[in-house]
Amino acid sequence: MSNIQVRPATLRDVKAIAQIHTLAVQQAYRGLLPDEYLQAQKPDERQAYWREAIEYCEPQVLVAVDAEKVIGFVGYDRSRDPKSRPTTGEIWAIYAAPSHWSQGVGLALWDAARDGLLEEGCTSVTVWIPLCNERALRFHETAGFKRELATAKTSLVGGVRIEEIRLKRALH
Repeated sequence: MSNIQVRPATLRDVKAIAQIHTLAVQQAYRGLLPDEYLQAQKPDERQAYWREAIEYCEPQVLVAVDAEKVIGFVGYDRSRDPKSRPTTGEIWAIYAAPSHWSQGVGLALWDAARDGLLEEGCTSVTVWIPLCNERALRFHETAGFKRELATAKTSLVGGVRIEEIRLKRALH
């Protein structure tokens, strides 16, 4: 039985966060995005983003650890969507190491992010998920998020059009 703990990320966690982010994206989108695009993803390129996020708390970043090893992370803050209420939060990113999928890491991170958003005065939370990422959609829907069908949009990722949709839920 693992003993997952969630704590605020520190600069010492940047390398692990970037590695998890890269591996999880490569695994989650294998077969959905071109192999060349996925293989070109490098942890080094993500480190600067996560270092800055941790330094400036934008987004706020928490890590899940098991036996002092970082096994997942979540970035959350106020919604970045135009016209969103100031009481709307957003999960900017939530990833577990593929070796720890389906072991409660995502749930532990979600619980901690929800608590953090409530402390910030948020009453609802959103997340953007590509429709092709069935694992992420299932996770968020199990956590009480509902699809907002009118929000569907198309993004170009690795030369492939990806449909994204916003999901939303109340925080209480």
